Amino acid sequence: MHILVVGNVLKDVYLNLDSRSDHFETDQNSIEWLDLSFNASEHHFFNRNSSFGGAAVTLEVLSKLGLSATISGSSLSITKDGPSNQQPPETYRYILISNGKPCYFVPTAYQSTHFETPTDFYDYIFIDRSANLNDTSINHIHSYLNLSSNTKLVVYLQNSKNTAILSLLSRASLVFCENNVTAPELSSISTESLVHLSETNFSYLDLSEKISPQRIDVLTHLSFYSIAAATIFGCFILGKSVEESLKLAKMNVENSTLNATLPLSQLESLAAETPNSAINNLELIASNLVLKPKGILAADESGGSIHKKFEKLNIPDTYENRRDYRNLLFTTPNLENYVNGVILFDETAHQLADNGETFTEFLTSKLIIPGIKVDQGLENFPDSTETFTKGLDGLSNRLKSYFEMGLRFAKWRAAFNVTYDESQKIVTPSDYAITENCRLLAEYASICQNNGLVPIVEPELVYDGYYSIEDSATLTGKILDQLFQKLKDKQVNLRACLLKVNMVIAGKQFSIASTSDEIGAKTADVLKNHVPSDLAGIVFLSGGQTPEQATDNLAAIIKHGPFPWPITFSFARALQDPALYAWKGDNSNTKSAQDAFAARLQANCNVL
Repeated sequence: MHILVVGNVLKDVYLNLDSRSDHFETDQNSIEWLDLSFNASEHHFFNRNSSFGGAAVTLEVLSKLGLSATISGSSLSITKDGPSNQQPPETYRYILISNGKPCYFVPTAYQSTHFETPTDFYDYIFIDRSANLNDTSINHIHSYLNLSSNTKLVVYLQNSKNTAILSLLSRASLVFCENNVTAPELSSISTESLVHLSETNFSYLDLSEKISPQRIDVLTHLSFYSIAAATIFGCFILGKSVEESLKLAKMNVENSTLNATLPLSQLESLAAETPNSAINNLELIASNLVLKPKGILAADESGGSIHKKFEKLNIPDTYENRRDYRNLLFTTPNLENYVNGVILFDETAHQLADNGETFTEFLTSKLIIPGIKVDQGLENFPDSTETFTKGLDGLSNRLKSYFEMGLRFAKWRAAFNVTYDESQKIVTPSDYAITENCRLLAEYASICQNNGLVPIVEPELVYDGYYSIEDSATLTGKILDQLFQKLKDKQVNLRACLLKVNMVIAGKQFSIASTSDEIGAKTADVLKNHVPSDLAGIVFLSGGQTPEQATDNLAAIIKHGPFPWPITFSFARALQDPALYAWKGDNSNTKSAQDAFAARLQANCNVL
């Protein structure tokens, strides 16, 4: 089986521009424009990634599927190390990314595709999406097909601007078309020969496969469509069913990176890993998240939370600064030696590391399990100062999307503030607020497990208050009793569930500060008396304690073991604050910030 690909080999250069230093103009529709007198060497950018595009993408996909393919008129080949080419491409395209959004810039005229009439026999001619055929080339293709009657034709129809290509459609055994191709242009083609492609869906006859759109910001549509079409075409040749072919194409576009599409064996493995089959692995994922001597990094601050952090240090709260801050944390050398998992915020899960991968992909490549905060913040009960946690609406669909992105656990936080009346009787948290928030936590946990993600349930007695350590113990125990009853009612598998909880400690404003020994003893006692033994594990939040205080108290709790479940940390500020203060929004401080971050990680791992 030999395939001749007809198309242009392009060079795509991805520049993630720094809009803080480049001169962008914004129009009335909030669209940013850049002066087209563009010189890549004169602009500031975070990173530069180059890749072969166009017909090279098709060639790579077919080669990874084990098929023999050649590009007409090109010496490009695919080796185990990636594309290898003797000649530079004639056309360069710049993919400019600013504030997470791509735009496109081609500094040279788009070259016509040269078709060299083959002297050898080919089983298929594949007219690639990148092809820019003139009348002469199309006539040569017709002539070759007339002479080689057993050669089948496959055409990618991007649009109808090049009307000459429409004459090939009636001879095609398979046609890929995008949504902007209208019905009259396809009138000569039977529906059995048509595959429709969009950025959200692949379809053939009555079969379709929904695509996660989050991948578009990594690959852009320039390579997205090429990967999809080549995968479906290759799978058809290999005898795969239509349903399986669409599924494998979905896996390829959702998991490929620049110059790195997936081999057939890996695609088949990913296709087999559906949310239903992943449920069988939930207990394993949960146990891996609490393996000693490592913890979980909470890097899931919402937009409002990280804004407050940055504002305190006069760091502009921009998309680039948020990306840079997460990037320095996740690229800290040997991070995988300190953490089993990282909890992300939605924006962070879609942002790119310096190597062009999403942070989700980057962490996974380091054998760190990525997770996601899925609650949508707090809202007051009607006519009350107490709060409940929002986010159940549409949660199942969001979790399906996160699963497809590679995220494997989630987190949901409920917050309880302690207040008293004039006689020092506890007013809040009320029984109603405890019951309702625990019900929501259990609903969330059940939906998580049904969609293949391990739930972390986080009932937090807020540290920033005035209450004694004795009241902290009483209220924490009461909340845990209600939580585990609700989890039982919802039939949540505790062996595939983690508890993230506050340490038992006097409130921050209380007149008598708790000692580490008191915290260790009280916390151990509450947990042993109120947490079922079959829970997968417990991780502690730092809740506003200083970095040193959180570490010392974690050590004190562990001294009161052994416990029936693994215990570790899931700190945010207690790990990040030293790094944030060292960085200060200046990337020249990245090394010192990473050193400070690693020191806190090491200190907490040492006590485990």
